[in-house]
Amino acid sequence: MGSDQEFTFGLDHDSQVKDQSELRPPQMYRVILHNDHYTTMEFVIDVLVNIFHKSASEATCITLDIHRSGCGLCGIYSYDIARTKVSQVHRLARAQEFPLKCTFEEA
Repeated sequence: MGSDQEFTFGLDHDSQVKDQSELRPPQMYRVILHNDHYTTMEFVIDVLVNIFHKSASEATCITLDIHRSGCGLCGIYSYDIARTKVSQVHRLARAQEFPLKCTFEEA
């Protein structure tokens, strides 16, 4: 055990450098709110302000987009954050008995 050998655990220095250079940014996802005939515009604005951290004026513009075109973009996030935000919207909407639909898709 007194040897001065360096243990690499099966990896050489060249493969470690190569692996690090192949790192890519995470896939991003668009979070979308969908229009329905029951959820109030005030509630949608609250969701955009409290969950997506939009300003009141930006939330109002997005809400009007949702109302006019049927859906609106809330933001673009990594997978885990997008999934969490969709879950938060659904939980809050159900607590208020609104059928608000929120989805995410690859950006």
